[in-house]
Amino acid sequence: MRLRVEFTTEPFDLDEAPAHAVVAREVIQGAELDAVDVGPFGNTAEGGADEVLTAVDSLLRQALASGATRVSLQVNVIGEGAP
Repeated sequence: MRLRVEFTTEPFDLDEAPAHAVVAREVIQGAELDAVDVGPFGNTAEGGADEVLTAVDSLLRQALASGATRVSLQVNVIGEGAP
């Protein structure tokens, strides 16, 4: 099964990316995912279910430990098998 995760972390800082946002992006960029797109107001990535769920676990733990007060995420099933 393939999944797509979309997420944001808060609080926002328009002048400089807060530590929790940087950590969350690094987790996603370092995971074994494809179609990774990071931006100032939202991030998305796609991959196999195990890889996405492992990345989401790490993203939540590390972003919260780095000062996030809210993490909004959505996970969607986008298909079966390889990309």
